[in-house]
Amino acid sequence: MPRTVVTGGAGFLGSHLCEALLAQGHEVIALDDLSTGAIENIHHIRDERFLFIKQDVTNFLYIEGPVDYVLHFASPASPIDYLERPIPTLKVGSLGTHKALGLALTKRARFLLASTSEVYGDPLVHPQTEEYWGNVNPIGPRGVYDEAKRFAEAITMAYHRFHGLETRIVRIFNTYGPRMRLNDGRVVPNFIKQALLGEPLTVFGDGSQTRSFCYVSDLIDGILKLLFSDLTEPCNIGNPAEMTIQQFAEAIIKFSSTKSDIVYRPLPEDDPKQRKPDITRARQRLHWEPKVKLEDGIASTMEYFRTKVKP
Repeated sequence: MPRTVVTGGAGFLGSHLCEALLAQGHEVIALDDLSTGAIENIHHIRDERFLFIKQDVTNFLYIEGPVDYVLHFASPASPIDYLERPIPTLKVGSLGTHKALGLALTKRARFLLASTSEVYGDPLVHPQTEEYWGNVNPIGPRGVYDEAKRFAEAITMAYHRFHGLETRIVRIFNTYGPRMRLNDGRVVPNFIKQALLGEPLTVFGDGSQTRSFCYVSDLIDGILKLLFSDLTEPCNIGNPAEMTIQQFAEAIIKFSSTKSDIVYRPLPEDDPKQRKPDITRARQRLHWEPKVKLEDGIASTMEYFRTKVKP
C-alpha cells in the first residue's frame, strides 16, 4: 500500500486529492494548519487509512515510518488570503517547500509541487506554455504569492538536480468546484454567491480580461497522471477554453436563472489580463485533457454553495 503525505490536505484541492489517493489504494496523511483549510472538507472521510495532523508545514516535518509520495499543496491561494497574509504566504512557499522537500529526501519519496499559473504573472505570451518565463512584478501586492511559487519551483528543481530527488511540478490554472470557500475572493464563489442571493455580480475592470476554468475532478485526474508519470519538467494542468470575465458573469446568471445585474469596479493592481494554458505537454505526455463541461461543473458547484449561502 503506497503511503502518501499531502500538505494542505484540508484545503479545497488538498481534500479532493486525499479522496482520490484513498480511492487508488493509498494510505494518506494530511497535514494542514487550518489557516485557510477547513476540517469540514475532510470530516466525511471515514477510512482507517486516512490520518489528519494539524501542523504548520513551515516547521520541521516528522512522519513516522515509510513515505512513498509527498504532495505539497499547502499555501494560501486566493488574492484575499495572500494580501491579508503576505508573510505566511512567502514562508509556506519558501520554508514550507524546503521542509516538505526535506521530508521527501529523508524518505526517498517522490515529491510533487503544486505550483500555479501565477508564475507567468501578467503574461506577454498567449496562451502560456511551460517554456514561458513569465512577467511578474516582484514588489507588487501579488508578488508575495507569485514569487513564493517561483521560488518553490526553483528549490524543487535544485533538489532534483543536486540530490537526485524524484520531483514533479504542476502549474495549476483556475480551478473550481465544491469545497471552495464562499468568501475566498475568487471569481467563481463570488459570482455564485451573488447570483444565489440575487445580488449584482461584481466584475473588476471592464470584464475583458480572460480566464479559463477547470473543474476540480479534471484537475485531480491530471495531477495524479503527472504524479505517476516520468515527466520532471513543469506541466500546465487547466482548461484551455478561454472566456472573458464578462462572458463568465453572463454564464453564471444564465445557469442560476437569477435576475442579477452586473456592476463594475476598478481592476486590482497587477491583475492578469489573460489566462489560457497551453496543454500540449499534458496531452502528449500524460494523455490528459479536461472533460467536464462548464455548465455541468457550475451546476455541481452551485448545488454545493446552496448549502452555504444563507438568504
